[in-house]
Amino acid sequence: MNIARVEAHILSCVMPDPVILPFKGGIRTIYKRDALIIKVKTDNGLTGYGPGPASEQMADKINGDLCKLLVGQSAKSIESLNKWIASQGRADLLLPYGAINVALHDLLGKYEGCTASELLGGRVQERLRLYGSAGMYQTPEKYAAEAAQVTALGFSAYKYRPALGPDEDLRTVQLMREAVGPDVGLCLDAHGWFRMGDESYTPKLVEEMAHEIAPYGITWLEEPLPPKDHASYAKLREKNIVPIAAGEHEISHQGFMNLIQNRCIDIVQADVTHHGGLDCIKKILEACKSHKLEFAFHNWGTELETIADAQVGACFGKETASWLEYPCYSHRGQSIMYPFPLADEILTEPLNIEKGNIVLPDEDGLGVMINEDIFDKYPYKPGPWSTFQINSPPQTLQLSGDHAMVWDSQ
Repeated sequence: MNIARVEAHILSCVMPDPVILPFKGGIRTIYKRDALIIKVKTDNGLTGYGPGPASEQMADKINGDLCKLLVGQSAKSIESLNKWIASQGRADLLLPYGAINVALHDLLGKYEGCTASELLGGRVQERLRLYGSAGMYQTPEKYAAEAAQVTALGFSAYKYRPALGPDEDLRTVQLMREAVGPDVGLCLDAHGWFRMGDESYTPKLVEEMAHEIAPYGITWLEEPLPPKDHASYAKLREKNIVPIAAGEHEISHQGFMNLIQNRCIDIVQADVTHHGGLDCIKKILEACKSHKLEFAFHNWGTELETIADAQVGACFGKETASWLEYPCYSHRGQSIMYPFPLADEILTEPLNIEKGNIVLPDEDGLGVMINEDIFDKYPYKPGPWSTFQINSPPQTLQLSGDHAMVWDSQ
């Protein structure tokens, strides 16, 4: 069974109208959501699929250099293919190859007649706990109402993005806790705090905010400092004020090992799409297990990404693979966040979500069927999917769908 074709399909789901989200110090605008779908086909007619980092650069690498390297290679040993790509000595191929790695697990699982989880060592969990993720820059009252709405959907934790200034950010936490009661988790994704221009939070202010929100039982404070500043994360964690989470914007496996081995954070975050595929995520989870750290999947894409995360997370106990992010897009019939129908239409059947948990399928590979009609329905539209317009100093940050890429200044 040899690889016959490798394809990357980059897609765009354009917002009906641009989504305008004011924060203290600027405005965030969302124009579209992108997705990258990998398709690997073998000479015996089997096909595997995987989600990828949604940027033109990644699609070009996959359709170009990686396709040339992989076509004709045997698909019966993923480990051999991993070594083959690593032997090329090209760091620029490792991230896009991670998306192919997911598709290979889907493909080989179908060939062997087993789930991707079995290829990765076998399941410890048959269902993974989800947290409802939304909360895009709004008033404290709206955050509180949304937290209650997400809780009503069955999720046991809610994640949101604060960037209103210290007083309003604190009031948001107070109102949310009143709205959801004492037993629902509250996760503060504070990546906006260091992207507010002159309004950005200093490390001293971040520490003060951590003390202010601690009495409200915060599940974690996520990325309150620039991601590269591991030393500052370690200092903040040592103070043991609230649990600290990070990892989403790491750009290398060694970056994760530094976070874990130096105990810079309490909760490690990564996703298969942006951090090297299923085998690399498994290594990060193994390191978390060894160092007794929690792992919470970052997952801000399609349902194909959700099930890929779940397949590797199921191979570890809840004490390690403790959470999987589940975006609450508004196209699902709730007045939460913005619509992203492509995220669900990518699968022919919906995932099995029960009481805030994803139930793992028993079918071969990733356990899902792909709807290729989306390849024509959602043609790619070039340009950033989102921008941060900062008032002072005047600047615009552009975001691609690839979390590993540095945000560009316009």
